[in-house]
Amino acid sequence: MHSLFWRIFWSFWLAIALILVGTVTAAVDEVIVHREQMPWAQRGALFQQAAVAFEHGGPPALKHWAEGLRGGPYYWRTFVIGPNEHDILGRSVPALLRVFLVPGPGGPHGRPPPIGGALVLTQPDGRMYQVVVTGLQRHPLLFFGALGLPGVGGTTLAVALIVSTVICFLLARYLVGPIDRLRRAARTVAAGNLQVRVGPDMRGRHDDLARLAADFDAMTGRLQGLLESKQQLLRDVSHELRSPLTRLQLALSLAQREEEVPRQLERIGREADRLEQLIARILRLARLERAPGEIAGEPLDTGALLQQIVADVAIEADARGCRVVLSAEPRLQTVADPELLRSAFENVIRNAVRYGAAGTDVEVEARRIAPPSGGAGDIEVTVRDRGPGVPEKDLEAIFEPFYRVDAARHRAVGGDGLGLAIAARAIGVHGGRISARNVAAGGLEVRMSLPVRAAAC
Repeated sequence: MHSLFWRIFWSFWLAIALILVGTVTAAVDEVIVHREQMPWAQRGALFQQAAVAFEHGGPPALKHWAEGLRGGPYYWRTFVIGPNEHDILGRSVPALLRVFLVPGPGGPHGRPPPIGGALVLTQPDGRMYQVVVTGLQRHPLLFFGALGLPGVGGTTLAVALIVSTVICFLLARYLVGPIDRLRRAARTVAAGNLQVRVGPDMRGRHDDLARLAADFDAMTGRLQGLLESKQQLLRDVSHELRSPLTRLQLALSLAQREEEVPRQLERIGREADRLEQLIARILRLARLERAPGEIAGEPLDTGALLQQIVADVAIEADARGCRVVLSAEPRLQTVADPELLRSAFENVIRNAVRYGAAGTDVEVEARRIAPPSGGAGDIEVTVRDRGPGVPEKDLEAIFEPFYRVDAARHRAVGGDGLGLAIAARAIGVHGGRISARNVAAGGLEVRMSLPVRAAAC
């Protein structure tokens, strides 16, 4: 019963069950206590006494029994009507009661008995005596059985209020407590503190509120990570822009000497180009901060695009003494942004060429992966080098902007830490995935998966 729905359901059910048990118990107690005071019980007791007296002593005993009621509450309510249709004690019989007497032999037939009925006692000779009890308070019709008895209402209300108050209080505290903690945590997050967590306060719960708390903690953790990454990105951008600017200032100061002017002007131009390229890559990375599916794609053959990129990178690979080998299945058609995919594939392939060992091959493989459930499947592009690889702890971080596994090695090969970040963003906006792993034989393998999308009609 980990669902909050079932907890609420069974709590209310338990409350209703306890209320019913309590009210029925109170009703039964009232019935037992007041049974003897009910009109039908009183009439039945009088009829039994009259029958016993008549059986043992006939009319004289019946008369003696009626006289014994004198002074009690039933004397003027109990009449014994003889064969002459007069009370055996000579009391005046109410006219209404006389109308509804049970007719004797030769009397009128078809009349109903008096209210509550009459006890008819007959002698062997056929003479008939009728015991009629009248004037007792008639019990009202009980629409809800014993719950309608006098005195039961107050007890029922008390039991219902006590039980429902206790259970509803516990249920409300059980539900509202976590919600209050979530509300306070949300206010703390809104104030700028992203380190707040509510999961530890929900320890032991496995319902919807516990899952909501876990999602809240995941959200705050993600926000904290994004904020820290943005702050780190600003620091990295500042550092990367400061380096070429410092070199430009140094070149300008050296250019003030006449003999250094031609060489320093060339250096200034080179640093300015490098600065321009860096700013362009930063702007490209910023433009890729959008949700998946927000691209205007066009039909594209992934294999043909990879052939163009491999041909462009071949010159750089020859300079480093390695080759780029492409193996692509035919007709890898999808709908995508050609420039974004070119940027993603080219950055990954150039990164593999840059860090691959001299005299080795950089392997590029493209194939279609069919899902088990059928459908178009994915296009998977794998780039594998024979370089030093990456420490296991850094396999995910290498796709972050300006991240460097080894700063000295990046300076040696001229990397700026943006290539794989741009590739990850470009693959992500197409709804794809990118990952890296170390190859057992040595080197790094980067795997990019793209969903196959059909062109819109």
